[in-house]
Amino acid sequence: MISIAGTYTAMDNFKNAQTYFSKGIEVLRKVNDSIKIATALLNAGDDYFNSNKLDSALIYTSEAVDIFEKINYSLGQAYSLGNLGMIYAEQEKDKLAEAYINSAISILEELEDYYPISVYLTYMSDIYIRKNNFPTALSYATRSLELATQYGLKEQISDANLKLSELYEVTGDLATSYKYYKDHITYRDSLINLENVQQAADLRTNYEVSQKQIEVDLADQRRKNQRNISIATAIGLFMFLLMAIGLFRRNNYIRKTKQIIEEEKERSDKLLLNILPEETALELKEKGKVKAKKYDAVTVLFSDFKGFTSYSEKLSPEALVETVDFYFSKFDAIIVKHGLEKIKTIGDAYMCAGGLHDNEKDHAGKMVLAAMEIAAFVEDTKNNIAASELTFDIRIGINTGPVVAGVVGTNKFAYDIWGDTVNVASRMESNSEAGKINISENTYELIKDSYDCAFRGEIKVKNRGSLKMYFVEGQKSSIPLKL
Repeated sequence: MISIAGTYTAMDNFKNAQTYFSKGIEVLRKVNDSIKIATALLNAGDDYFNSNKLDSALIYTSEAVDIFEKINYSLGQAYSLGNLGMIYAEQEKDKLAEAYINSAISILEELEDYYPISVYLTYMSDIYIRKNNFPTALSYATRSLELATQYGLKEQISDANLKLSELYEVTGDLATSYKYYKDHITYRDSLINLENVQQAADLRTNYEVSQKQIEVDLADQRRKNQRNISIATAIGLFMFLLMAIGLFRRNNYIRKTKQIIEEEKERSDKLLLNILPEETALELKEKGKVKAKKYDAVTVLFSDFKGFTSYSEKLSPEALVETVDFYFSKFDAIIVKHGLEKIKTIGDAYMCAGGLHDNEKDHAGKMVLAAMEIAAFVEDTKNNIAASELTFDIRIGINTGPVVAGVVGTNKFAYDIWGDTVNVASRMESNSEAGKINISENTYELIKDSYDCAFRGEIKVKNRGSLKMYFVEGQKSSIPLKL
């Protein structure tokens, strides 16, 4: 039960994870295994924490603390105390958060378990940011980076650099903030770039080997045919006929082989263009690798369907794929129509961007217009009796800003974009409403002359503070909507 719960947690399916955690903990209470019960409670509390159900997270984690303390299990005690501190930090109960995190760090230092220490230090930094004590906040973030660097904790090195970048930005030291942000991006992408280089090298090697194999096959066939010609010449006219047949077969083989090679090449090129943007695919074919590229202004859109998860559980695999394909095929056509770039889909979530590959003209306006068409298509589908079983409400969020784009993956290529702009776009979607297009202040400033927008106020966003948001209500009356 607990293992199934952990799997659902990894899939971000918190509802199912919490169901299985509850069932598993109920069984563990009957067998009275303190360490397993406390560990399950700790993991369940962490799942509630990640799904932002802080009250439930506090209940489970507090019980885990009590059990670990009773059996004097230091490692479990340290993790549960630290997680309890993170919960209080999210609730902005800074005094309690600081006390619990310091207790956890003290135990972890004795156990020489440094990764969680580095994570907890960033929460300590957040606590002192809220106190407006930036020197102390800076001290904690710096210590997190030093600790992560000392023990080679790669993910936390990136996170600590990001935290320092945010701190220096708040204090007005933009040059230093940029330095840490650049280190954050460089370190985070270094591993990805290594994988890209290796993958590109493997692709080129496989291609060259296949080409050499074709040459060897052709050479072998040529030698066989030449031997047949020699035999035919020696034994007369009859063998000459065999030689002619051999030549015909040889030419036919070469022709078919070339045709197969051309067809496979064309097929590979089409497949590559389905996976990667044309510019990126050409760079990969010409250079054998793709260099990550930064764009100063890109508009990113996220969408997902309300209630899709519960709906999909009732469908067969075939019907589920057919339903998703019905919507996303139309989304793809709308995106292509406006010269935008589809990035990826994850379950019922759809992500696209405008302003990539030197296609920078009015990308914000094009994205908003595309979003309006997508929302209109979903609404029309709800009113279509023939598609009544396929109807959903859609939430859409849009943000504009700088991103880094590149190719990732070792076994399968994937084109993706990263950066705070992407994170904020995702937050715009999650804070949108059914049938609405929620845009950030950055996007609003670019499209406000062409579109009517309703200011929603400053809305608090997890890990982002308060952000200004706007609902797009339509194009200005002087500009006709083209659907």
